[in-house]
Amino acid sequence: MIEVRDIHYARLGTRDLDAAEKYATDIIGLQKVERSNDRLYLKSDSRHHTLAYCLGDPAEQVIAFELKDWSTLGAAHEHLRAADVPCGMGSDAEAADRHVEAFMWFLDPTGNRIELVARPHEAGRRYFPARDAGILGFGHVGLCSTDPVRDQAFWLSHFNTLVSDWIGPCPLLRVNARHHQMALFAAKRKGIQHINHQVAEIDDIMRAWYFLNEKKIRIVFGPGRHPTSGGNFLYFEGPDGMIFEYSNSDRNIIGDLSSYKPRQFPLHPTSFCMWGSKPDIAEFKE
Repeated sequence: MIEVRDIHYARLGTRDLDAAEKYATDIIGLQKVERSNDRLYLKSDSRHHTLAYCLGDPAEQVIAFELKDWSTLGAAHEHLRAADVPCGMGSDAEAADRHVEAFMWFLDPTGNRIELVARPHEAGRRYFPARDAGILGFGHVGLCSTDPVRDQAFWLSHFNTLVSDWIGPCPLLRVNARHHQMALFAAKRKGIQHINHQVAEIDDIMRAWYFLNEKKIRIVFGPGRHPTSGGNFLYFEGPDGMIFEYSNSDRNIIGDLSSYKPRQFPLHPTSFCMWGSKPDIAEFKE
């Protein structure tokens, strides 16, 4: 069993770093950390970065989890290799590019590239946002899955992953006490379905709604409240069609984590929003 602590970063390909930087800072409210000819690093909390843009194909998308114990990186690689999972060790240069001491990569059954990082770098200075969006940090991702039941079995058999809830066949997965760090949504493609940042309060959600409307940013879902996590939310479209989300109050699983009972919600709009907002997101529709 491979034990991971938390989701750590997302890496996105883009053909326009200037547009990605302007959107990430001026609209989302992230802080630019570094910029080169082909890389853009952005932070939302105490980590060196939680989102990186790489000049290239927008279809190239990666998420990373931090290992609980950095010394288990080699064992994690051997575990996945023995299970015939496509995987490999990152080079020193690739680790430096990710601002971690070491990492490995693997492909899930859908073909999504996942990285496991050891000793990721912290920032020397606190997060100072480009605009005050109320961001507390990187929260979770929605990940596309061509077979959520199969991919759930993959995560549960190889990692310390637990199901918090299901929406239809789609599991909301956690590796710590927060409701979920990753959700698997049925799709005909691989890739990241959405990227979530946690904000402090519902006022931040509503301020964002007015701000995004004023800036003519396409809002695809919300404002609303998730029946699963209990968080208030707002989803909006970013560069290269990526969906970003603000949410607050993603509840912790209360009590004994080992005895928590996941709940089954139907694949219906009311399972995504208890207020009545209807999603304009393909993976959230019946």
